[in-house]
Amino acid sequence: MTPLRDVYVVDAVRTPVGKYGGALSGVRPDDLAATVLRQLVARTPDLDPARIDDVFFGNANGAGEENRDVARMAVLLAGLPVTVPGVTVNRLCGSGMEAVIQAARAIAVGDASVAVAGGVESMSRAPWVLPKPERAFPAGHQQMYSTTLGWRMTNPRMPEEWTVALGEGAELVADRYGIDREAQDAFALTSHQKAADAWDAGLYDGEVVPVEGIDVARDECIRASSTLEALARLKPVFREDGTVTAGNSSPLNDGAAALLLVDEDGLRATGREPLARISATAVTGIEPQYFGAGPVEAVQRALKKAGRDLGDLGVLELNEAFAAQALACLSQWPGLDPAVVNPRGGALAVGHPLGASGARITGAVAHQLAAAGSGTGLATLCIGVGQGLALVLER
Repeated sequence: MTPLRDVYVVDAVRTPVGKYGGALSGVRPDDLAATVLRQLVARTPDLDPARIDDVFFGNANGAGEENRDVARMAVLLAGLPVTVPGVTVNRLCGSGMEAVIQAARAIAVGDASVAVAGGVESMSRAPWVLPKPERAFPAGHQQMYSTTLGWRMTNPRMPEEWTVALGEGAELVADRYGIDREAQDAFALTSHQKAADAWDAGLYDGEVVPVEGIDVARDECIRASSTLEALARLKPVFREDGTVTAGNSSPLNDGAAALLLVDEDGLRATGREPLARISATAVTGIEPQYFGAGPVEAVQRALKKAGRDLGDLGVLELNEAFAAQALACLSQWPGLDPAVVNPRGGALAVGHPLGASGARITGAVAHQLAAAGSGTGLATLCIGVGQGLALVLER
């Protein structure tokens, strides 16, 4: 049996994350994807782009301008050779990481030597959709659905407890794990402070690339001046007596991210030192309404595959869909040093452009391991409809 090949992350880039209706709202998602693909390739001039065996991109929507296989459209829009193929994958919030996993798997088994993996989402440009009527020429009004976020056109056979709004799911997780409002607000504030400090210190300079024609240098949703008092004044969104607010939830965002993955032969073709090596991945399922706790088991399984434990981690990027779900996950990982969790801020501040987030946090771990010179890192996300995804990197 042929042994699996090692898979290396050579580079990782992302756009600044734009806020809903903000600086990136005028940019099509296929153009955002092309932006990171073009700049990723340009940063490795020794690599002939024709050597890229496949391009994998995650996208959670697929109903708008990204609908015709956004990975392949990005290849063409980026000016890569037409011989470079592309495939789009969807695991909702985990789509960008799923793209990385599928690309790494193709390299590990020998189906590819060089691949690009990433993700893209424009929540600002997500369209409304209209179902086809059951009969021709309907006389009555028709229901239109927003595709920006969450359930729509729900199958009536789904149990109601599974199809609650994402924010209500965060409330349920807060109830189950005893996460109060004060803890959520404090966690959110810390996320903003860490993200602002990271930008001020230039820690994002090596991975964030500009979007042509757009004047935005930083992630738009970071509120460096936020306070606990300001967060405490916000009203709950999903329950009258709830704890989940706009301040302790991730915002709606636009953005894209991409990573260059290679085997040993591909690494020689790049002429570069890798940032990190992918050592293990895991995916798990959970009751849909408790989706926020999805990473708990996924992280444990991924670490076990890698022969590591929580105490070995030098960095853990946990996507912060909601402060409640992030805190719930952290409460289930005894032995984890809190200082290694999202040291440069998380999605509550940076933002959560659904299909891009998994690629963003995977790239963030790779860059942080490279900066440290050695160590083990992990990226993980919760996923709507009840899943968890995790990926271990080492250097």
